[in-house]
Amino acid sequence: MAHRSLLTCYGLALALLAFAISPSARSQEFRFEADLDPFVNLPGAYKLTPGSLAEMFPQGDMRANPYFEWLDQAKTRAIFKRHPAGNVEVDLTLMKGEVPVQEMIVDFKNGTFLGITISIFNRGDAGKLDKEDFDKQFMLVGRHLGEQLATKPRGRQGKIERGILTSGFTWISARGMAVLEYNPGVRSANKKIEFLRMRLCRRDAKGAYAAAMQDRVGASVRTSQLPSFVKKESNGNIYVSQIPMVDQGGKGYCVVASIQRLFEYYGVPCDMHQLAQITGADPNRGTSAFYTNKALTQIDHLFKMRYDCIGILGERGGLRELIDEEKGYVGEAVEGRDFKKAIQKYTDSGIPLLWCLNLNPASYPEDPPLSEQTRGGHMRLIIGYNDKTDHILFSDSWGAGHEVKSMAMNHAYSATTGLFMMKPVTN
Repeated sequence: MAHRSLLTCYGLALALLAFAISPSARSQEFRFEADLDPFVNLPGAYKLTPGSLAEMFPQGDMRANPYFEWLDQAKTRAIFKRHPAGNVEVDLTLMKGEVPVQEMIVDFKNGTFLGITISIFNRGDAGKLDKEDFDKQFMLVGRHLGEQLATKPRGRQGKIERGILTSGFTWISARGMAVLEYNPGVRSANKKIEFLRMRLCRRDAKGAYAAAMQDRVGASVRTSQLPSFVKKESNGNIYVSQIPMVDQGGKGYCVVASIQRLFEYYGVPCDMHQLAQITGADPNRGTSAFYTNKALTQIDHLFKMRYDCIGILGERGGLRELIDEEKGYVGEAVEGRDFKKAIQKYTDSGIPLLWCLNLNPASYPEDPPLSEQTRGGHMRLIIGYNDKTDHILFSDSWGAGHEVKSMAMNHAYSATTGLFMMKPVTN
């Protein structure tokens, strides 16, 4: 039978986005400026460390740094956002203030700069960008990258049917690697501008950074490598480690944010804004789990992935096998023991699972606990289990502190509306 489970993470994200400033100050408007040029000027960018961020962008009198936040407790990834909270705006710019920026992610490895991903424009955050501004920003950033890397670019013409999902240019030299890209058809077919994104990294960068320099998108991590990422602790926790963290922000992007994390773990360079464009995610409504299943089934070959629906909530209740993706027909029940076996099997293989559920802290408590007011459809990653306590381990796309959390296995099963697997096809 057909099932249409709409995930409305927008209200949930807003409830969780409590910016840490004093209550008396929350009615005020705060505006800051952040020049991001030091991150794209070489070789100076390569000298940056996690400690450099606080020196360059001090917290001041605010109870939390208004410029950036760490996405993980290990301080390997930080994010700069134009709108970190409803009453806070940070004017992020490049090219001496000429190019506005929506978001920047900075990655560090072994305490040193690894690379940056900058969302110059994305429709989910900025709404629209006219052709004239697009051309200006593209020219300024492209010229700068050519000068910094001292090499001519190689062009890329997006052809989605061939797995080339972006158009733009790449620069690779002894000084580093960079890509400036946008959704195909913006220039030739005059399509709507969905995103304009750049990445810059060290020459020896691997994973999603290295994969971003290739025309055809695919995982840079083989399935045979994945078990090496499984971590086993003395308390019985067994889970997949080294999954990059993202923060979906105040948008209903829990599905595409979760998929981005999974893709980055596999070394696939596709962010939530690009995924939103591909899957048709609405930043104000969230994403239908059923529609996401259908969309990813259609495009998994583009990313050289295998995608499978382990179970989805039937119209009459209960987790069921999906036997007709087009019509939404469900079949045999997926029992609690099947649910548990799937989690154990894929965790041991180093494969996180995409998990759709209904949040209800009163009925399905978790550790650390959520607010009792936090309810609604959501997507997470199931990353492990603990047989001693009969719990699952999961991770939310909400930034630092949400890397590894737990819930009783029976509660997790009851809360589930969909469980999905995606892995690279290359062994």
